[in-house]
Amino acid sequence: MALWLVAVAAIGLGAFAALAWKPAIAEGPTPPATSFPPAVIAQGARLAAAGFCEGCHTIAGGKPLAGGYAMNTGFRTIYSTNISPDRETGIGAWTEEAFRRAMREGVARDGSHLFPAFPFDHFNQLSDEDIHAIYAYVMTRAPVHQPDHPNDMPFPFGIRALQAGWKLLFFHPARFVAISDESARWNRGAYLAEGLSHCSACHTPRGILGQELSTRRYQGASVDAWFAPALTASNASPVPWTSDELHRYLTTGISKYHGTAAGPMASVSRGLASLAPEDQQALVTYIESLGAGDSRADTTGRSVATALEADTADHQRTDSPGGRLFATACASCHYNRAPDVLPNRPDLGLNSAVQLDDPSNLIHVVLEGIDAKDGAPGVVMPGFARGMSDQDVALIASYLRATRTQQPPWSDLAGQVARIRAQKDGESR
Repeated sequence: MALWLVAVAAIGLGAFAALAWKPAIAEGPTPPATSFPPAVIAQGARLAAAGFCEGCHTIAGGKPLAGGYAMNTGFRTIYSTNISPDRETGIGAWTEEAFRRAMREGVARDGSHLFPAFPFDHFNQLSDEDIHAIYAYVMTRAPVHQPDHPNDMPFPFGIRALQAGWKLLFFHPARFVAISDESARWNRGAYLAEGLSHCSACHTPRGILGQELSTRRYQGASVDAWFAPALTASNASPVPWTSDELHRYLTTGISKYHGTAAGPMASVSRGLASLAPEDQQALVTYIESLGAGDSRADTTGRSVATALEADTADHQRTDSPGGRLFATACASCHYNRAPDVLPNRPDLGLNSAVQLDDPSNLIHVVLEGIDAKDGAPGVVMPGFARGMSDQDVALIASYLRATRTQQPPWSDLAGQVARIRAQKDGESR
């Protein structure tokens, strides 16, 4: 019996080893910039921006594509790698074949498996032409000699060979297939959202093994200690995400009815701004179809009026500690009066961060503020991390939740502020 079990185990291990093994692809010469037409490099730049390559492979203040960006996952911290064309520490020795395999199969040039923090399970949908353009762009950037930062993953999750098992369970390497019942614009938007921009990677909850839960697609998820809101009809924003509002937000990072893109989302809007106008419209068409924004457009006026009435009627500010803090630090900028709100003075009764079940986004913004490059031109929201205690931030958040929404109160706010404050900073995108 024991020998039988040993034999079965040996066969199983052998089969898994065969599954996990991937051959290395030989090094190649770094292609000179002159080997790519300028138009292809320019197209690669637009695609790389919309795929957020620099956002994930660059640390704050660091050199582009040199890696080292820390991603907080359920399996501790994974650091992005150097994808600049440096031959020793980057991918300068990668042929296009090796680059294409990494994008579509999640396998590095040396045959090791990449962790799905790199969204190969979305990039596999890209066309050969688009991958070629991205390769041309990356290989014509300045090489940066910077060794990769080791990951901080507990045993056995850091074993790359085990990713073969993850792929067997959750990875479907099929290319994008257009849906005949949908319009050409919708299909183009689906290709961009599901492949290049990998929207569901952040907006879909993940299971215990880090896989996207297909039964809860786009229902909102925690990512990098922020919360990516639902893109479905379950989105809690008082004002619907219509096509017009989506277009403004995705291409400028500003929505007067929902707030300013910040945290991981900030680099998304900056990247999508580089897409051609018709691609931006296609993306909006697809994203809007996930929810019910346009069908609820007639509710916008009523929601705005309700929020403005709440702000005008707010007489609690000096009657509570949270109200006094809000009046002192926030109210001079965050006020609006009928008939509409100003995009540079977000009304917090409409702001998505105040409506979400998860207060992480609001806490981040109060602590860290809004950088000038992310917000409205010329307008900066200061961060209050140094001047306010955890309890101060919790009081303001609790006050806004109670006076600006009909949602239940958040729990353990001070504890959540402390946890977010304690996170390693200096690596924002």
